[in-house]
Amino acid sequence: MIKVGDHLPEGVFRVKQDDGSVKQVTTHELFDKQKVVLVGVPGAFTPTCHNAHIPTFIRNVAAIKGKGVNRVAVMAVNDHHVMKAWHDAQNADGIDFLADGSAVYARAMGLDADMSENGLGVRVKRFAMIVEDGVVKYLALEPPGGKITVTGAEDVLTHL
Repeated sequence: MIKVGDHLPEGVFRVKQDDGSVKQVTTHELFDKQKVVLVGVPGAFTPTCHNAHIPTFIRNVAAIKGKGVNRVAVMAVNDHHVMKAWHDAQNADGIDFLADGSAVYARAMGLDADMSENGLGVRVKRFAMIVEDGVVKYLALEPPGGKITVTGAEDVLTHL
């Protein structure tokens, strides 16, 4: 599992553009020479992610960027169509929504979680990290249970 001090693995996310096209975005484009807050959530539109977790980042995106962060990004094991619809439903301007549709990147980081018992398949664990030039500087993982205790925007702000 990835930890503080590790360099993020190389990878590619899919991002649906406003014109309907799909762009493949590499980790180099996302993280090289930038300070990034990366948030992982088990699923778009799921109750905790949609109603409790990501709204904290939407409310605080300006404050986070005011601390020298170049980008705030949310990743989930959903396809790019769903991630775009979720971005739009959340009115999440200023936040990138990254699709890891087959959990390839979640596995590469060692943050995959088998939620098949609940009908969700393989997902990503709920996390928040601060990444500087591709290196993990801070990482918080939520314990199972569906609560936001250490990965909300307010918690991340205290570590910036």
